[in-house]
Amino acid sequence: MTDDVLMEQRGAVALLTFNRPEKLNALNYATIDRLMQHLDAVEADPALRAVILTGAGQAFSAGGDIPEFAQSIAVGPDVALREFVQRGQAMTARIEAFEKPVIVAVNGLAYGGGCEVTEAAHLAVAARSARFAKPEVAIGIPPTFGGTQRLPRLAGRKRALEHLLTGDPFDAQRALEIGIVNRIVPDGEVVEAAFELAGRILRHSPLTVARILSAATRGLNMPIDEGLRVEAAAFARMAATRDVHEGLAAWIERRDPVYTGE
Repeated sequence: MTDDVLMEQRGAVALLTFNRPEKLNALNYATIDRLMQHLDAVEADPALRAVILTGAGQAFSAGGDIPEFAQSIAVGPDVALREFVQRGQAMTARIEAFEKPVIVAVNGLAYGGGCEVTEAAHLAVAARSARFAKPEVAIGIPPTFGGTQRLPRLAGRKRALEHLLTGDPFDAQRALEIGIVNRIVPDGEVVEAAFELAGRILRHSPLTVARILSAATRGLNMPIDEGLRVEAAAFARMAATRDVHEGLAAWIERRDPVYTGE
């Protein structure tokens, strides 16, 4: 039986690959559930400190599995809400709130749910030929995995609404301009670029990385004064750790720090 999401460990990084290339890695229920299982495993393993998520074949993900979703909606809105919407929102929320950095390597199409996964991830690298779209409007539904909420926060209201309301595809350069991806690299180099970015993060304390991710993600949805309290609490949690003392000692002694995550 083929695994819908492959997992490979490369050092301290878990490489997760959507593995339905014949379906352009459409996110059916089994694929979403399998991704969540892998994230559980990564979260529980202290040896794994970052996640790279990509797709097999010519697509990152073409979005939700529409035939499967159509079966759910044929049963009734309550079933579709539970099986499709809540499942997809739980996936993107988990990615967004993950305490280890999640880097998406967009190797091809990132439409619909694939674009929403990219929006939810902490960082993203796109191949030059990657294409993006918010096509849900064309089948009579709004985006359902968080796209109406995260894209305006990334791109701004008017730029986001242009894509949400037209459904028109756009290229990697546009995705870079509106904040969906961090950089564009030549085709065939996107996974390696994601590993290079992960390596630059892994030089630092895993505890500090986790606190920064948590504070930044939570603070986006708060007034600035509340966000500053979250930031202060993140510092307070770090101040008593061995990693802080190691970082300060290494800086004073002009040497590379050796962090233990304690």
